[in-house]
Amino acid sequence: MLDFWDFSNWHFFIAIFLAVGNAILLCIESKKFMQISQLNGYHLHGYMSWLSNTRGKYFLRVLMVVVLSAVCILVTNVVFRIFVEPLKYYLCYLGLAFYLLFSIIFIKVINSTPQKTPLKMTSRVKRAYVMLFFLCVIVSFGLILLSSTFVDILGYGGIALTPLFIPILVPFAHLLLKPLEKIIQNRYVIKAMKKLQMFSDLKIIGITGSFGKTTTKNALTTILSEKYSVCSTPQSYNTPMGITKTILENLTPTNQVFIVEMGARRRGDIQYLCKLTKPSMGIVTSIGHQHMQTFGSFENVKRTKSELPNFLGKDGFCVFNGDDEAVLDVSKSFDGEKQIISLTKTDVDIYATDITASKNGTTLKLFVDNKSYTCTTKLLGVHNISNILLCAAMAKKMGLTPQQIVAGIEKIRPVAHRLELVNAPNNVIVLDDTYNASIVGSQRALEVLQMFEERRKIVITPGIVELGAMERLANYQFGKQIAEKADVVIIVNKTNLLAIKQGLLDSNFDTKNIFEVENFAMSQQLLKKIIKNGDVILWENDLPDNYI
Repeated sequence: MLDFWDFSNWHFFIAIFLAVGNAILLCIESKKFMQISQLNGYHLHGYMSWLSNTRGKYFLRVLMVVVLSAVCILVTNVVFRIFVEPLKYYLCYLGLAFYLLFSIIFIKVINSTPQKTPLKMTSRVKRAYVMLFFLCVIVSFGLILLSSTFVDILGYGGIALTPLFIPILVPFAHLLLKPLEKIIQNRYVIKAMKKLQMFSDLKIIGITGSFGKTTTKNALTTILSEKYSVCSTPQSYNTPMGITKTILENLTPTNQVFIVEMGARRRGDIQYLCKLTKPSMGIVTSIGHQHMQTFGSFENVKRTKSELPNFLGKDGFCVFNGDDEAVLDVSKSFDGEKQIISLTKTDVDIYATDITASKNGTTLKLFVDNKSYTCTTKLLGVHNISNILLCAAMAKKMGLTPQQIVAGIEKIRPVAHRLELVNAPNNVIVLDDTYNASIVGSQRALEVLQMFEERRKIVITPGIVELGAMERLANYQFGKQIAEKADVVIIVNKTNLLAIKQGLLDSNFDTKNIFEVENFAMSQQLLKKIIKNGDVILWENDLPDNYI
């Protein structure tokens, strides 16, 4: 047995060195786990769901590193026991080279996995890594002490067991830092709120909904820019810290309007964003079954989206999508000034008729105050007209003339990866709808695909996720819908494979035209083999990294 506390033989100091070096190695190995924690807003429930959804794939890889390393270290130490002391004590460290080798292989495999949203090295993540480093040092040193004291033949090889602690230490690091992070967030939020108070004449508009928020926000920004200086949250910034960052870094005294996209995964999220930004006007685009895993029920989704109009109150103004029954129901309980838009009704405030959708865009007659105005837009699909009507109603309230509204509509451009049309070589057309997917959004994407009547249609999709208990049925129906519109289907990942495939088969879809791949990289390789001149390809949804 090694005399661990005999400082004269350097074992203790070597153990310290190994613990520190191993902590650095573990921090590198934890990148995937840290990324998933970030994607789930550092909430433990979402992180644990990922471990469950991936069926322990990443934990099994960690376990493989541990088992292989432990076996190699054990064999090495047994072999070196034939040497005389103290030489055999130092030769036993050579077995750790196997642990280092397997760890490097693990890191390379993890880093080669395609990522939709890579880990962002924010200040919060950096603080988490510092905490994780110290936790790893403690665990590493502890296992070295235990193995060297009680398992003589293993020596310091107990350090090879430390990767097993990564899935636990990552969320634990965030848990320990939670009080500090709350203090830091509150400091920035208070700073942002004070800055907003300086702009007494600033018009603040909140936009929420299960889908269509970003497209509506960008469209409204374009239209209102015909008259005002507009600042809006960039990309899909719709969380407290994303909005806070926009206020502190992007909002200037010259801005007259601030448009805030408000996202939510839990009850109270919209209410918190309203308290942060204090909007006086709002838009509710839709209420659907997105994020059912965190909301728990459709009623919770509905109540959460109601938090925006509830905050606006009787002194506020809100625009509602009259074609969405849940949204229409919410509008009935709103006491403030409101406008209803519709694609199917004419007894509302803003509506459209003579909608003609093509592969190049959409034309329509916009009715404002019972007068019609012909509009054109580059946005694809009839469904995007609902978003435009919501913006038109808000623009009217903001004092824009119908002519300014029409001019703004013509300048709207598609949002990247949201049913974006891309012309590819060999007369191939790509419909990029990979940002995310909802039940309604996927149906609408298929409707746009159907416009390309004379072309062979290929759908590449992993299906729709985050629907909770209704996910299987929704993807079964999605498979049946694909069968009506497409000629070839490539199903990505196993998450919704069985449900989509069953829907296809029950619709008598040709099995020869159903392909299964593990990830989007493999789908691209397959596509190169089967694609033909003139094909149109719909990329519908891209799985969050939680499912990869």
